[in-house]
Amino acid sequence: MTCGAGGALNVTLKTILDPGDEVLILAPYFVEYIFYVDNHGGTTKTVHTRADSFQLDIDAIEAAIGPKTRAIIINSPNNPTGVIYPPEDLKSLGDMLERKEKELNRTLFVLSDEPYARLTYDQATVPCIFSYVRNAIIVTSHSKDLALPGERIGYLAANPAMDDVDKFMEGAIFCNRVLGFVNAPALMQRLISGLQEESVDIGDYQAKRDVLYNHLTSLGFRMVKPQGGFYLFPESPLEDDVAFARLTQEHRVLVVPGQGFGAPGYFRIAYCVPMETIRASLPAWEKIARDAGLI
Repeated sequence: MTCGAGGALNVTLKTILDPGDEVLILAPYFVEYIFYVDNHGGTTKTVHTRADSFQLDIDAIEAAIGPKTRAIIINSPNNPTGVIYPPEDLKSLGDMLERKEKELNRTLFVLSDEPYARLTYDQATVPCIFSYVRNAIIVTSHSKDLALPGERIGYLAANPAMDDVDKFMEGAIFCNRVLGFVNAPALMQRLISGLQEESVDIGDYQAKRDVLYNHLTSLGFRMVKPQGGFYLFPESPLEDDVAFARLTQEHRVLVVPGQGFGAPGYFRIAYCVPMETIRASLPAWEKIARDAGLI
C-alpha cells in the first residue's frame, strides 16, 4: 500500500533506477512523470503514440530503447486521451521487450499507471499487464475510482513472474520508508480492503462524456472518443494550443494546452464536474467554435 499512485511511482523508480538510467514516456503523457524520474537520477525520453489513435507505436518504442533504458511508463486508460491499450498491443510490447532484454542483457521494466482502470465505458475493459509483460509493475490510486482525492491511498503490485521479484519488493518496502512516505494511512488501508470491488457510478461519467463529446464534435472539434478516464483531448482549432486555451478563458471555460502533455496542437478538458456545469458550458463552446473559425 502506498500514498497514492504518485507515491507508488516514486517508490518504484527509486527502487529500479541507477543514476543516468533512462525511462521512456509515451506522449501524450502525465507531465509529472518527468519530475518523478528526475527525482531519482534518471532521464526521460519521449516516444509519441500513433497520431491517428494515440495507441502504442511498438516500432517507435523499440527504436527508442538503448543501453541506458531501464523502464517504460504506460498509462491506460490514458490521461489525457482516455484510450485503452488493447491486449494485442500489450502482447507485442511484451514480446519486443523480451527480445530487447536478451539483446541488451538488461532488465526492462514496464510501469503501468492505472488509476482510471475501473472508469471505462461501452463495455471496454483494461487488460492486466501481467498477462503480457513479465517484468511489469502496476501502480494505482483509489482517488479516481472511489472519488477520494486527497486521501492519498493506492498500491503498487509486482508481477509474481518478474525476475528477482522478492528482491524488487524488498527494495520497494525500503524505498517507501527512506522517501518519507513510511506507510499509507493505516485507517484507509483497513477501509480500502473491503472496497476492492467498488467504484464510482460509471454511468454518471459516461453521460457527461457523451454530452460533451457529442456537442463538441457537432461544432467541428475533432478528437478520439475516450474509452475511460474523465478527459477529452480534442485537436486545437488554432495552431497555437496555448493561444486557444486563452481564447476559452475569455468565455469562462478552462482547458489545459496539449503542450503540457507533450502533445502540442491539442487541449484537455476534464468532465469530472457536475452535469449542470457541463450543460451550462455548451453555449460558451458554440461561441468558442465561432471565434476559432470552426463555424
